[in-house]
Amino acid sequence: MTVVVEAKNLRQVYKIRRGMFREPAQLQAVGGISFSIEEGRTLAVVGESGCGKSTLARMVALIEKPTAGELVLDGTDAVATPPQEKRRLRQAVQLVFQNPYASLNPRKKISAVLEDPLKINTRMNAAERSERCRAVLAQVGLRPEYAGRYPHMFSGGQRQRIAIARALMLNPKLLVADEPVSALDVSIQAQVLNLLADLQDEFKLAYLLISHDLAVVRHIAHEVLVMYLGHVMEQGPKAKLFARPLHPYTQALLASTPGVGPRNVQRIVLRGELPSPLAPPSGCVFSSRCPYAVERCRAERPLPREVDERIVACHFAEQFLAAGFPEVRGTDNASLPG
Repeated sequence: MTVVVEAKNLRQVYKIRRGMFREPAQLQAVGGISFSIEEGRTLAVVGESGCGKSTLARMVALIEKPTAGELVLDGTDAVATPPQEKRRLRQAVQLVFQNPYASLNPRKKISAVLEDPLKINTRMNAAERSERCRAVLAQVGLRPEYAGRYPHMFSGGQRQRIAIARALMLNPKLLVADEPVSALDVSIQAQVLNLLADLQDEFKLAYLLISHDLAVVRHIAHEVLVMYLGHVMEQGPKAKLFARPLHPYTQALLASTPGVGPRNVQRIVLRGELPSPLAPPSGCVFSSRCPYAVERCRAERPLPREVDERIVACHFAEQFLAAGFPEVRGTDNASLPG
């Protein structure tokens, strides 16, 4: 399969002002992420709020330039590329936003909302734009005559279908979907997810899915990337991660959603707050909340490495694979296996 997007060691560091006479603080929002997405495949990025998911999505969508690292989109270097080429690349990647009530201009008819990308990026005449608009509305399950209506005349599920139609207008190869169904009723979520799956099959689209909902991830994703404080904790095929998580943080996420993870997964209750990205823990960034952390975890940061056909950033991934996770008792650290 053709690789649509490939990222190598992507980093995003923000400078935070701390006053006139103090040096700016360094906030590392994304600390070296690598992945690739092939056509017709979905990579889901999961993790707590503040872990860097949306920052990663903005870099892939070419909204923000990475501080460091490589990003290849549709076979072209998307970091160091001329402005004219970057304009073409921006057509190859489109966004589907979280809130369909806020992402559509209430003063514009749906025809104007959908045709604006064509006016800016193509030389189509009015008749061609109108025909394209009606065709894409039909592709997302809406009647062509809806083009003459305003956004307030539609339900939440219909508005999100319109948002998906807008993303499809320029025939992109990659859709970046940031919580695309979280604002919808549960009864409507499955319909929109099935629509995304059907569109992916029909047009061989690649998806970068940002989500908190592990049930949604299990339904639509092919691979999963688990982030914590800007770093990869575990990354690999969905079936592997959901059947047997090897990182304590992945285990905690799965255990927090009933019916998603394996039945025998040990329930971990994460204690304490998410550390500040301005002052991350030394060693493993998860060590301050991990129930299995030992002195080595606090002193030495584990490098992501391949274990059981997935990438894991944990010193004891091999032991967890061989012996399983030990039982957690109270607040004391459990004894590591073997």
